[in-house]
Amino acid sequence: MHICIVIDSVIPSLLYGGSERVVLWLGRALHEMGHRVTYMARAGSRCDFAPVRTLDRTLPFDSQIPKDVDIVHSHSETYMPRNHPVCLTIHGNTRHARTFHPNTIFVSMKHARNHGAEAFVHNGLDPSEYGPVELNHQGTSFVFLGKAAWHVKNVRGAIRVARLAGAPINILGGWRLNFNMGFRVTLDPNAHFKGMVGGEEKNQYLRHARGLIFPVLWEEPFGVAVIESMYFGLPVFGTPYGSLPELVPTHVGYLSNHATELAKAASCAHEYDRNAIHAWWQEHFTSVHMARKYLTYYEKILDGETLHPTPICSPAVRGSKLLDWHRT
Repeated sequence: MHICIVIDSVIPSLLYGGSERVVLWLGRALHEMGHRVTYMARAGSRCDFAPVRTLDRTLPFDSQIPKDVDIVHSHSETYMPRNHPVCLTIHGNTRHARTFHPNTIFVSMKHARNHGAEAFVHNGLDPSEYGPVELNHQGTSFVFLGKAAWHVKNVRGAIRVARLAGAPINILGGWRLNFNMGFRVTLDPNAHFKGMVGGEEKNQYLRHARGLIFPVLWEEPFGVAVIESMYFGLPVFGTPYGSLPELVPTHVGYLSNHATELAKAASCAHEYDRNAIHAWWQEHFTSVHMARKYLTYYEKILDGETLHPTPICSPAVRGSKLLDWHRT
């Protein structure tokens, strides 16, 4: 099968770039399974296993698609062909009530249902990007992994949980002094801000961490940080919102929107079986699992079916109000 993967971004992303990394993991897995992959992305993009065509906003999109493509898998609603079989993956939460194409796929069961849909594929990561794991240590510091400037990620809640649990926390994804979303400064000396880190520098922090603290305050669509942490055998301590109940069973971590309850569980991080957590990742969240699930959807579409019987009428999912968080 020849699959054209479309993303309105530059690939690869050198730091976080969740969807940019996911589309590369997907394409590589499809390529290694014997399928042909072509990317369409913004200027400056590159890939070592598949050709990349530069998206040109001045030309009709259909005219830019290779002639022999079987299906277009778009990750941007801006680029939806009219004359080719197509599916669309949505990675975020819509702010307004709206209608999605019937072949729209979401990134978790809860993400799909929040948008009035059923089709979903969990993201899966490519282990070649992360290197070896060290599962026979307990770590000294917790980690927070996400954009610390983004209120929904609740970095202050993560810092509080770590302090109550009696261990420091490394903040991967932000700075102590932040001007991006209004002036904010975090003075807690228990938190060590490492900035926007990626690659092996990030891997080293995760490899030697005690656990991930992830107390998000919105309907988390998926949470690549969660499966990255599972890869390294880290227990996950988060809130029960969005996809997290799907991703984090009791042997992998603990979910609560009360800081003291999360801290109590996190203080027992050493009791979690890191080998079992890594095995949970391996059984459910590899790029191969992701590619196989997408292939079943591609085949259904190529057989003339749609993933939903009608266009998806979605309510607004992301509001201005944060979900409940209790400091005690």
